[in-house]
Amino acid sequence: MCNPFKEPVSSLDHLMRDPPADALLDYQHASEFIYSYRGSPDTFSTYRREIEHFLHWCWLIAHKSLSQIVREDIETYVEFSKQPPANWIGEKNVPRLLEKGGERVPNPDWRPYVCQRGEYIASQATIQSLFSVLSSFFNFLIQENVLSANPVSQMRQKSKFIRKHQSQGKIRRLSPLQWDYVIESAQSLANQNPVVYERTLFIMNALFAMYLRVSELVETPRWRPNMGHFQMDQEGNWWFLTVGKGNKEREISVSDAMLEALKRYRLSRGLPALPAPGESSPLIHKTRGKGGITSTRQIRSIVQHCFDSAAAKMRTDGFTEDAERLGDATVHWLRHTGISEDVKHRPREHVRDDAGHGSSAITDRYIDVERAERHASARNKLIR
Repeated sequence: MCNPFKEPVSSLDHLMRDPPADALLDYQHASEFIYSYRGSPDTFSTYRREIEHFLHWCWLIAHKSLSQIVREDIETYVEFSKQPPANWIGEKNVPRLLEKGGERVPNPDWRPYVCQRGEYIASQATIQSLFSVLSSFFNFLIQENVLSANPVSQMRQKSKFIRKHQSQGKIRRLSPLQWDYVIESAQSLANQNPVVYERTLFIMNALFAMYLRVSELVETPRWRPNMGHFQMDQEGNWWFLTVGKGNKEREISVSDAMLEALKRYRLSRGLPALPAPGESSPLIHKTRGKGGITSTRQIRSIVQHCFDSAAAKMRTDGFTEDAERLGDATVHWLRHTGISEDVKHRPREHVRDDAGHGSSAITDRYIDVERAERHASARNKLIR
């Protein structure tokens, strides 16, 4: 993304024909706001998506500029976002823009919302994200003396859009059976075509065994993961250094199994089995070109291919329902799955520190003992 402070937006021709009167100014303010989050790929993507959706609605549905938005408009927009019209929903992620004749033009197949299966219905997490991002955006506009009030903050009953839970929500993760099929699929792919899929196998192992977030595998302006971030201490123990959520640096203990996975991956790349101190080889290399992967979308695509392969094998073996549930899985489920498995037999403080949780209360969400006991006590209740 170009620096909008140094290169102000001069045209929206690459986005739409005949934009509303103040659309250019709205776009400039939005670009400045989003640009400030460029150091965090996941946050940047989330904020860009939410602001993009909102501006499309303002311009194409409400026919208003940001300066005209009031509290009632936000409520109307939330209702719209919960179930957008069919022509706003695509079946897969595609590039927003295409290169044609040296110019960027809108992709006719791009849609603001994506739903691969069934009817699109916004989740509670999606609605919460919408409120959070829009509120931050309007606060930014107030600080920039563009607006005088935040219409999101003026809403009196956000509770009618966001449900409260009596307890923490269930952690979304793979079952032991699903994980077995996923990792076996990754191993099978790597054995069949090591040039392409040894990288896939390492990614799956790292996400699960070291509880990594997808953003911790890609190169960003603030952090470039490399082989030298695997480090051995004076006792011969291996650690992995990363920078995660909130720009926090942490060390992750590397298990013997993860160390073997690292050796296999490095040997497949023609590198020595273990990294040397200060080695700068990219952690997740590009198969075409030099350097490391810079796109979280590419990592997600790699993992999704493995999920799809595992689901196909599960259907063949008769585990149809498990395969269908695997279809809902995302990359982040691997982190949740790794934490959930380890917290069963590791001290929770150790898991907390490796996962980068701010408190043990977050780690406690992965412990299912109370939930299991609660269900067991109800299992034999009689109705009559």
